[in-house]
Amino acid sequence: MSSQGLDEFAGWVEGLMRARGYDIDSPRGGGKSRIADEAGVHRAAVTRLLQRQSMPDLETMRRIAPLLGVSVRDMLIRSGRVSPEELPLAADLLPPSDWQPTMEDFARWLGVPDERLGVFVKVVNQFLEPDAEPADGPAAVEPRRTARD
Repeated sequence: MSSQGLDEFAGWVEGLMRARGYDIDSPRGGGKSRIADEAGVHRAAVTRLLQRQSMPDLETMRRIAPLLGVSVRDMLIRSGRVSPEELPLAADLLPPSDWQPTMEDFARWLGVPDERLGVFVKVVNQFLEPDAEPADGPAAVEPRRTARD
């Protein structure tokens, strides 16, 4: 990491610390010790970051992030360790809300071999569709369930 990247990251963290009420500016303010104690990390790790000497390790980021009101993902991206593409948000990985996966989709996700795909779909559909019309007549038939049901 470049010294400019470390400086930008440390400046961002300092702003978050100040916004959360940690007195990191006065020598006896106790903010550095307080955040280290609350996060369960060494005070030296906080001091080295604020003095732009070193980037905190993953465990330190993981412990400090909640205190600062940010995600570990944000800290990792801001630190330059990973890009947003390397840590996509879960919502970015989801299919569109109107997409209905097919039984074939589920078979592939479960690793069913192509030569057994037809058998898998046939067996699963036996559990999803009623075998026969109930004695009460067609109105009592449960509608076919979709994969999202």
